Amino acid sequence: MQKKQSEWNWQWNKAYDNNIWLFKQWIYPNKLGDFKDKKVLDCGCGGGQHLNFVAPYCKEILGIDLNTPEIARRNNRKNKNVKVIEGDIANIKLNKKFDIVYSVGVLHHTNNPLKSFNNIKKFVKKKGRVIIWVYSHEGNFLNETILEWLKKSFFLKLNKKILWAISNLITLIVYLPVYTVYILPLKFLPFYYYFQNWRELDFKRNNLNVFDKLNAPQTFFIKKSTIKGWFNQKEFSNVYISHYKSVSWRASGTLK
Repeated sequence: MQKKQSEWNWQWNKAYDNNIWLFKQWIYPNKLGDFKDKKVLDCGCGGGQHLNFVAPYCKEILGIDLNTPEIARRNNRKNKNVKVIEGDIANIKLNKKFDIVYSVGVLHHTNNPLKSFNNIKKFVKKKGRVIIWVYSHEGNFLNETILEWLKKSFFLKLNKKILWAISNLITLIVYLPVYTVYILPLKFLPFYYYFQNWRELDFKRNNLNVFDKLNAPQTFFIKKSTIKGWFNQKEFSNVYISHYKSVSWRASGTLK
């Protein structure tokens, strides 16, 4: 059973992401229109941002989060078709199944991503769709080694207000290469495609991204071979797996 992590409560009380275009890219090739009149499950709903994106389309949507269900409820109080419950997605038991089950940006922060995925796929109906987005092992060498070491050795020990100030400073510094060296066609540079999104997002959202990387208690970087194993041909059809911006995997499949 995963323990509650206060880091997420602080983060989602402080920040909110309303970039629906980014969510659309993370769930591609699935579209928001695919949620029309469907019963949907959001596994690891955090502050409830994604619930807000999906709610106008679906018949009903249930959000599960271990750490911040009250924040997700607050941010979705106007959506009458949204319900949020507290639970660990690796162990929770539900007495119903859904047309679409998705987990965006969550599985790689759980204690056991494989166990979490194997549990959430139980909740999709036959011919239903499972959609995930996770950090990739491929393309994240610097994050997986240097940044993770710094985070565990230093950043996670700081007061959150200080960490927030540091993330603002780091974000500001990163803008210099992003708008100079990284606008050149030097595709061999680390995070070259990732920084394309930086130029599309505002400072507030980029800072949230930096803070998230410094604040997450644990992060796993998942290999393509692992994703292919999750969406194996025995259980899934219409499988789609792609390397998004060379730093993450977006994947989905229809349960046979």
